[in-house]
Amino acid sequence: MDTTAARKKILIVDDSNTNIVLLEAILNSKGYEIKTALNVKEAYTMLEKDRPELILLDLLMPKISGYQFLDQLKKNNDTREIPVIIVSAVTDAMNIKKTLDMGAVDYIEKPVDIIALVKKVEKTLN
Repeated sequence: MDTTAARKKILIVDDSNTNIVLLEAILNSKGYEIKTALNVKEAYTMLEKDRPELILLDLLMPKISGYQFLDQLKKNNDTREIPVIIVSAVTDAMNIKKTLDMGAVDYIEKPVDIIALVKKVEKTLN
């Protein structure tokens, strides 16, 4: 196990339990410490307790969308430096550009390509 990865915390924010379980299993196997939130409200609770080094964020969620959460993260001095990778089934160029313009560092399309996901996470955290 990579000991540098073991210290890196990743927060996964997705309203799909299936996606969370998949991402958590992949990233746990790479030695990352994973926290999960099924909605933005839970994500804020996690952020208050423990600051992650990376957030994996779904865009389409009930009540508060990933777009709104990304916007709020990037406007807040305490959270603006946390890199955010979007993990979404919304894959049109306009939405990808919009999230990158809003401050996301990368974009992963669903269904998730596991090798690409791991590479993007490692690139972002190193």
